[in-house]
Amino acid sequence: MDFTLTEEQQALYHTIVDFARAVVAPRAGERDREARFDRDVWDLCAEVGLCGLPLATEHGGGGADCVTTSLALEALGYGGQDAGLGLSLGAHLVIGSKPIDLHGTPAQKARYLPRLASGEWIGAFGITEPDAGSDTARIRATGRREGDEWVLNGTKTFITNGPICDVFTVVVRTDPQASAGQAMTAFILERDDAGLAVGSHLDKMGNRSSPTSEMVLTDVRVPDSRRLGEEGAALWAVGFECFDWERTVMLGSAIGGMTRGLEDAIAYAREREAFGRPIARYQAVSHKLADMKIRLETARLYLRYAAWLKDHGRPHVTEASIAKAYVAECATKSAEEAIQVHGGWGYIKDFPVERAWRDAKLTSLGGGTTEIQKVIIARMLLGE
Repeated sequence: MDFTLTEEQQALYHTIVDFARAVVAPRAGERDREARFDRDVWDLCAEVGLCGLPLATEHGGGGADCVTTSLALEALGYGGQDAGLGLSLGAHLVIGSKPIDLHGTPAQKARYLPRLASGEWIGAFGITEPDAGSDTARIRATGRREGDEWVLNGTKTFITNGPICDVFTVVVRTDPQASAGQAMTAFILERDDAGLAVGSHLDKMGNRSSPTSEMVLTDVRVPDSRRLGEEGAALWAVGFECFDWERTVMLGSAIGGMTRGLEDAIAYAREREAFGRPIARYQAVSHKLADMKIRLETARLYLRYAAWLKDHGRPHVTEASIAKAYVAECATKSAEEAIQVHGGWGYIKDFPVERAWRDAKLTSLGGGTTEIQKVIIARMLLGE
């Protein structure tokens, strides 16, 4: 296996880093404090092709694979220091748009993908409920067929981009008697659908420039033409496949954040003096930097390996879960250590390292907790 980036991938990385430094980074701290999504920044991301990067070229996308898309989010995270933007963009790409790209009918693709790829429309995905997170078998939102329409009811929560989405793919239970794997169906909803409403806005600890909310469905009538994929097959054919995209792509943002965090910690350790010399000269500090480097490179390598497996059509479920669990552990630990290197200043909001730790913590929670990743890995090991 050769993980050397192509010239095109390297050029893309550097282009996005330069873009993010110029456009995203300058007011990232302000957006975090205000918990504000900036549509102007989003539109500029769209202008450089980020909003449709992995979508089919015939519908206006960039046709990028998992490795390249992950690399793009890594560059955005490194240059922009706005994990919330990375979260919103990643969710728009891999769970908001990619399900339609992979499983949509020709008519669905023609209607939604061009506007999603251009960034005109923002995508979101809803599977989690107040009482059904990792345990998808507990999904209570329902879909009842009436002729050529479905009537949807229920509440979804932790919806990234919920308050700003134009296209909302939702998974509901359409067969109350079937097992979870055969009971769920996905539908494409639009912002103006009667009965679809934004519920409670959720005030998050980190990733605050990405809006998150409940989405409430009250007798939402949707034509069968907006059913995504086969009836009853949403968990396996739509949800879980896109979760693999999520686990191999969206974590690129965390790698970018780790890279920036290490560089900032090195710079601070070289400048800050204690007892007559820079603190970088003390082994207690320099070993922290070395450990951050070890975590960064091993996490980046394994994430890229999992993405490479998916791109080549090889078994990757275990590897995607390993990458998710390991990157989350590394990102959170390194963000904590960066604060420790900065000492008391690391606890002050004027320094980005404080924000970086709050942002990093989500990697162990969103998209399937670390504990769930270990359950998946164990089941694969045991052949269950």
